[in-house]
Amino acid sequence: MRRVTVFRHRLLAAAAIAVTCAGATARADEFAVVTNRVVYPGEVITLSMVEEVPLVRGNRNLGPIYQQAGLIEGKVARRTILPGRIIPENAVRPAYLVQVGQPVQVIYNDGGLVINATAVPLEAGAAGDVITLRNIDSGRTFSGTVMADGTVRVGAS
Repeated sequence: MRRVTVFRHRLLAAAAIAVTCAGATARADEFAVVTNRVVYPGEVITLSMVEEVPLVRGNRNLGPIYQQAGLIEGKVARRTILPGRIIPENAVRPAYLVQVGQPVQVIYNDGGLVINATAVPLEAGAAGDVITLRNIDSGRTFSGTVMADGTVRVGAS
């Protein structure tokens, strides 16, 4: 544990010296989220893996980044994220609620008519994603929207 802490302090000190030499300034109200260990692709990010550090912007544009640790909690790494590096928004994705091949409940709701069925997803999906599914009984494929509770909502076609 001591070795990681020393490494992190050396990394932050080197970054501060480099930024000071470049003439950039830190704003007290801006933070960036960095990891405190290596995060591998497919790994769910928890609050214990990240920390907020003061953001120092140089001449280069960082693009969209996470500035609050709470916003990245529960997301899944798309690629390897190294310790002490700022986490860009495209480095993570929402956790999938629906997995390929695992049957899900499909709901069709039109006014007072509600139809429930079971289908097999042909794609993984997070809340709000439109995915393709196969009806277990008929074998026909159709698309639906993944809901926050893990069900899939379909509409009239």
